[in-house]
Formats: sequence, C-alpha cells, structure tokens
Amino acid sequence: MWILRIFAALSLVAALAGSAGAQERSGESPRELGSRPIDVSADSLSADSARNTVTFEGNVVARQADVTLYADRIQADYSREAGAIDRIEAEGNVRFVQEGREARAPRATFYNFEQRVVLSGGAELREGENTLLGETVTIFIRENRSVATGGEGGGRVKAVITPKSVPEPTRK
Repeated sequence: MWILRIFAALSLVAALAGSAGAQERSGESPRELGSRPIDVSADSLSADSARNTVTFEGNVVARQADVTLYADRIQADYSREAGAIDRIEAEGNVRFVQEGREARAPRATFYNFEQRVVLSGGAELREGENTLLGETVTIFIRENRSVATGGEGGGRVKAVITPKSVPEPTRK
C-alpha cells in the first residue's frame, strides 16, 4: 500500500511545481515544505516493501518545488508514520540545483523534512562567480545558508568570493 502512496506523491509534483517557489518562502515550516511531492524519473526502479525503500537507477532526476537533485542512483527511504519520503541517498555524479545555486559531489543525502542536503566526498558549491570547496558541504535549503568542512586530518575549505562591484569613494 505504501508503494501506491509513493507513486501518487511522485506524480503530483509536476502539477504543483509551477507555483511552489513563491509559496515556499511564505512562512511554511520545513516539515510542511518536506511534505510537498517529490517527482523522480530514472531508467529503472526497484521497491523493497520490507525496508520501506525505493531505489532509482540511471539518469535519476528528483524534483521538489524549486530544488532538483541529479544522480546516477538514489535510494528513497519512506516514513510510514509521516506518509512521505523522509530521506534520499544519492550516489554518482550528484548535482544539486536551486535558484542560481549549484552543488556537485560524489555523494549526497537529502533530509526531506529538515530541508537539508549534505554533499560529501569532495563537494563544490557555486553561486554566480562565488565558489565554496570542502570535503563536506551542508546546504540548509530554506535558511539560505551553507556550512563546509575540510575533512579529517586537517583538511581545509576554500572559498572564492567575487564582489559584484566596488563603489567609488565619495569626495567631500
């Protein structure tokens, strides 16, 4: 029965995605945002009712409102209590896109109800000409903030911040 709910939720996003961007910033909680449908397309699908998981493989694209996740493979964990996808694990050529922001990494975990993405294995986040590199980059989607760590053994993060323009000094 839960498989039918997943497929119903996945098929609804196309109708709702057009107006979702403006509504998301209108004060909805992360849990309310996380209950929005997630539309997933892939070359193949495998469902495991005993583990409450669905695995998509091959050219996977997962969309929820203005957030799109691309990967070679994703596994979606379904919460029976919440009646929705709780977490998505992505592997292989992972790319996360949201409103002019793009992140890439070998792996990522999307925490649906928290609206948080953790990219790992050497992550890169770009917004315009600005770049952030780290072993792990965590994106807090609705808070419009990111945190990067350099990894174990003294790894470092790197940021390139490009000013939009420098104002001319005024003379008195």
